[in-house]
Amino acid sequence: MKNILLICFLALSLKGIAQNKKASNLETITLGGGCYWCVEAVYENLDGVKSVVSGFSGGNVANPTYEEVCTGETGHAEVVQITYDKKVTDINEIFKVFFTVHDPTTLNRQGADVGTQYRSVIFYKNAEQKKAAESIIADLNKAKVYKSPIVTKVEPFKVFYKAEDYHQNYYANNKNQPYCRMVIQPKLEKFEKVFKDKLKKH
Repeated sequence: MKNILLICFLALSLKGIAQNKKASNLETITLGGGCYWCVEAVYENLDGVKSVVSGFSGGNVANPTYEEVCTGETGHAEVVQITYDKKVTDINEIFKVFFTVHDPTTLNRQGADVGTQYRSVIFYKNAEQKKAAESIIADLNKAKVYKSPIVTKVEPFKVFYKAEDYHQNYYANNKNQPYCRMVIQPKLEKFEKVFKDKLKKH
């Protein structure tokens, strides 16, 4: 009986260790690159990304609604909170995608979406993320990849508020909407072309 109990205990312990190790591989980063529908659609297809949640960060009002954020008066940016497996992808890959699928040189706008809520911003959660963000921005500016300087802000993460349910998985649920066809789909196609070796295997 004692041997059976010991085996059960060891099995549960090893299972717990494996789960903790798996959890330790996960990390989150919060990014704002214009309308969160666009950014969400891209990262949902990047290998190693476990979840993408649309929401708001960087403002001064608790639990803002989408309508409140749209006024530009709450100070929030539309963002996505990305949870990824560091064993499959890394923060540098996350940032490469970020700077490929949006224009980081236009202040408070992405195309026809205008306002501080559409600003380009990286909310870092640790020193590694901050260093990686500042490094890639410096490299892109030095190489003059864009005609204008990058205006992306790099700020410490404070709080994230999840957007209403109908904003989650928006592209997947609304592919026939005009905005999805004309704005999101071209970004997604560009991502799939540039990062074809990094796509999830569905």
